[in-house]
Amino acid sequence: MYNSNGNYEAFANPKKPARTDEIKDVYLVGSGLASLAAAAFMIRDAKFPGEKIHIFEELPLSGGSLDGRYMEHRGWVVRGGREMENHFECLWDLFRSIPSIENKEYSVLDEFYWLNKQYPNSSHCRLIENRGQRKADDGKYVLSMKSIQEIVKLVLTDEKDLQDVAINDVFSEEFFASNFWWYWQTMFAFEDWASAMEMRRYLMRFIHHVDGLADFTALKFTNYNQYESLVLPLVNYLKANNVSFEYETRVDDIIVDSKSKDKTASKIELTRAGKKETINLTKDDLVFVTNGSITESSTYGDQNTPAPKTKALGGSWNLWKSLAEQDKAFGKPEKFYDTIKENSWFISATMTLTDDEVIPYMEKISKRVPKPHQPVTGGIVTAIDSNWELSYTMNRQPHFIKQEDGTYVVWFYALLSGIEGNYIKKPVEDCTGKEIAQEWLWHMGVPEDKIEDLSTNHMITVPVYMPYITSYFQPRALGDRPYFIPEGYTNLACIGNFAEIERDTVFTTEYSVRTAMSAVYQLFQVDRGVPEVFASAFDLRTLAKAAYWLTDQKDISEMDLPFMDKQLAKILSKKVENNFIGEFLTAEHLLKPKTKK
Repeated sequence: MYNSNGNYEAFANPKKPARTDEIKDVYLVGSGLASLAAAAFMIRDAKFPGEKIHIFEELPLSGGSLDGRYMEHRGWVVRGGREMENHFECLWDLFRSIPSIENKEYSVLDEFYWLNKQYPNSSHCRLIENRGQRKADDGKYVLSMKSIQEIVKLVLTDEKDLQDVAINDVFSEEFFASNFWWYWQTMFAFEDWASAMEMRRYLMRFIHHVDGLADFTALKFTNYNQYESLVLPLVNYLKANNVSFEYETRVDDIIVDSKSKDKTASKIELTRAGKKETINLTKDDLVFVTNGSITESSTYGDQNTPAPKTKALGGSWNLWKSLAEQDKAFGKPEKFYDTIKENSWFISATMTLTDDEVIPYMEKISKRVPKPHQPVTGGIVTAIDSNWELSYTMNRQPHFIKQEDGTYVVWFYALLSGIEGNYIKKPVEDCTGKEIAQEWLWHMGVPEDKIEDLSTNHMITVPVYMPYITSYFQPRALGDRPYFIPEGYTNLACIGNFAEIERDTVFTTEYSVRTAMSAVYQLFQVDRGVPEVFASAFDLRTLAKAAYWLTDQKDISEMDLPFMDKQLAKILSKKVENNFIGEFLTAEHLLKPKTKK
């Protein structure tokens, strides 16, 4: 497997690898995006027959954490959603080949591209306080020069020096008081105890979007929920190519031979239809494992019942734990499932507005009414004075293909557990759906005498408890996650967001697809480059633009630099104003344009 850059290899159709004819069968554990993508790359790029691909899924449906469905006796439910951008190189490489479910003549990428061209994403309000009032300096980062220097220092630090380091180990209090941190933590679901190593990756990975962080112009969204927009087209494609899906089938263990030079997976132990079975593997059978899951052991409440709390590990974590006990090449899963703080994010909720009664309160904040397929909030809106640090978003409506006309779906989450709400005097994890709706309505500025009626008669709210939703961001060390091909293995890969791969960031659809593409290309020996992670951090134009936006659009002469730095900046400006460097800095707004005499 090797990386490529540019469209030369991106447009190439690889030849059938010699290795393809040697492979007997392929077994994929889990049917999340990583597994589905891996199967698609086998068919498209390795020219492998779909009938030899077997996907085992513990749940009754595919998609993993990319879900979205109607739950009987509850209502519409999404546990979360992923934000996307134009430089998800592997994701779009995949979906250019997957037919749309609404028009088979076009690809998923075609429809996504046209949608986001016609209705580009943006937000008119990111931060509210005082019951629905927009924060006065919303839209500005309000970073001190000390905080900017801390950001730069983190980016320049090598990953090996950030092992088990938390974000609050590298930033001072004034950084956490900035709007930048509010935007950052609520957009990506970071908390101050999270991994500084991962935050560094995010800063480098998305530095080209610094100018669009405050108003979400950086983001692109699917037309519907991501199950129907991404997962369902992939499942249809794979079924059309005769891939076998076996639902309600739990893989209990994979037995590996870790002693020999060429390590192999030798057995799969599973429970199918309540019956224990064993599949004996040869060196020419391949196994792809999605190790760990942020939505494992999720529980659901309803309008009048809180979601039950649990710490059950579930199938994916127990499987990873067993693999790690057999061979240290599989990392340390306990670093991710056993260290989660009690006041972390555990609860999300899906709120279905059954009529227009709540819409005026949303319109007051977001300056938009819902129109078919167009942005509404444009992304997360956060109440900064919420004890729960609550956020909400209304994506393009309808959010489900079969959603009834005149109804609207809102997604809610709270970053802090274990703390009483401002209106409902309970921690969010102890609340019913109706109580969560009431806390949200209070922060939206709904008069208190209307909250009970709106939350009871005009909304249906389904809370979800996810014990491992923040596990991606636990502080980690090198080797805690297995490499996508664990060291020494010839017929086993780890895929998904708990597999290690260079430079890319977890909690993204891109990471799932990148690990899948890399693993398939490696084990099948596909002679085509995996597109490298977008290298914006190595582009001087991007770095200059980031400097301009991080300082709230100041040029060098306006920046709050120390005295000596300011003098040097003045000298530099004079020295470069008549050459290419001056032209470049002026184009990126760091130097004022020369005035004509």
